[in-house]
Amino acid sequence: MVGHSLQASFQLPDPALIDSLRFNEAGLIPAVAQDWLDGAVLMVAWMNREAIEHTLATGEVHYWSRSRQELWHKGATSGHTQTLRDLRYDCDADVLLLTIEQTGDVACHTGARSCFFDNGPAATAGGSAAAPPPADVCTELMRVIEGRRDRPEPGSYTNKLLEGGDNRILKKIGEESAEFVMACKDNNAAEIAGEAADILFHLQVALAHHGVSWREVQQVLAQRRGAPRRE
Repeated sequence: MVGHSLQASFQLPDPALIDSLRFNEAGLIPAVAQDWLDGAVLMVAWMNREAIEHTLATGEVHYWSRSRQELWHKGATSGHTQTLRDLRYDCDADVLLLTIEQTGDVACHTGARSCFFDNGPAATAGGSAAAPPPADVCTELMRVIEGRRDRPEPGSYTNKLLEGGDNRILKKIGEESAEFVMACKDNNAAEIAGEAADILFHLQVALAHHGVSWREVQQVLAQRRGAPRRE
């Protein structure tokens, strides 16, 4: 698994952007923290000018605690720090979007990955067993596949593949790859997209069968972005 930080490959934004922001009457601006790999929304907090300056100077996210009325270095106590990977502001310049690498994969004070885990009429306690936040479609698909692996369902096509092991799974990857090649040869956009989706699905089944997470694949792709060009 790729576990080291890629902060060196990321250029921190120019602090001059602060002058473009619209703070509220208390000198604050809301900040949405988003996972740098799967796009999941992890938390929402507040920042002031000082918090943004510290974030841009250190590369680790700082917020402003309204309850304590002080600067809050996220994760300074728990170890669940947030490394800044990008910072954007919206069209009205009154909301920030922070793309972050979350240490420990825990952003919520309850121990959940994200603060956004409830969708029912009654609030729950969160924690490590809380529902994961919505993410990109490939991440969501992998969750379904891993769910079938861990909790098999009668009649499930995914379970039939997993029960067949590498012989069945890899055969399907070969078949779908050939169909993808032919769709490309015919230059049929709809078929190309469909066959590509089939390859990704069966690829993820193979990953689940071998205990490799989709996030590990995302980390490798992110590591390769910006790497020296190969001859």
